[in-house]
Amino acid sequence: MQLPDLLRLRPRHPTVSVLRLQGPIGMGARSLTDATLAPAIEAAFKSRPVAVALQVNSPGGSAVQSSLIAARIRRLAEEKKVPVLAFVEDVAASGGYWLATAADEILCDPGSMLGSIGVISSGFGFQDLISRLGVERRVHTAGRSKSLLDPFRPEKPEDIERLNRWLSQLHDVFIAHVRARRGPRLADNPDLFTGEVWIGQRAVTQGLADGIGHMVPTLRARFGDKVRFRRYGPRRPFLSRFGLQVAEDMAATLEERAAFARFGL
Repeated sequence: MQLPDLLRLRPRHPTVSVLRLQGPIGMGARSLTDATLAPAIEAAFKSRPVAVALQVNSPGGSAVQSSLIAARIRRLAEEKKVPVLAFVEDVAASGGYWLATAADEILCDPGSMLGSIGVISSGFGFQDLISRLGVERRVHTAGRSKSLLDPFRPEKPEDIERLNRWLSQLHDVFIAHVRARRGPRLADNPDLFTGEVWIGQRAVTQGLADGIGHMVPTLRARFGDKVRFRRYGPRRPFLSRFGLQVAEDMAATLEERAAFARFGL
């Protein structure tokens, strides 16, 4: 028997592809987006793994980017017939929880924060400041709805009504997605979709997670002690690897810390 035949006969160790989903979603230079994650997601499923593990640690962000990333994961999972497990670290909130629902099963730490199934819009109003500085705001539009929620002008009731309508529609999309993915596992709790956050075992009780568990021991228990982990994630920009994007990296770090700070992290 020749060497290539012997190599084919050698038992392959099962391999799990690990996708790390860390940080805000669609909110800056280093945030998670479908475009930046696509190569890693595609590669993770092409390597013929026995499963794909998602390491989720995200406070949320863009609803559309969350949807696109989760949809790509689901599409490949169904095409390749590969099970997907999510392991929540500090937080999977809002869009971060949307990412976790791309998995067939969600496990978390006893201290993990899950949920925040809601939509938020925030900003600042500077109309009093510019008037004190003697600055005049000039805006010219064609179309009465073109200028909306200008931070240098007082809020208009019709603008707030329009914004609330948008937020409500996005909230309905989010709720429908969670119900479609989690189904009968969800508890019959009126507070489930109010933006409330649930921790550890309470999240399991609410049906937002399936159990308490950490990635390595859980996957070794399922696929054996010889299971191997192959890690994937977005690549850092070339210049950033050499510390040549200091200002941009500092801004991204501050933005990420601010997003996590909403959950006391």
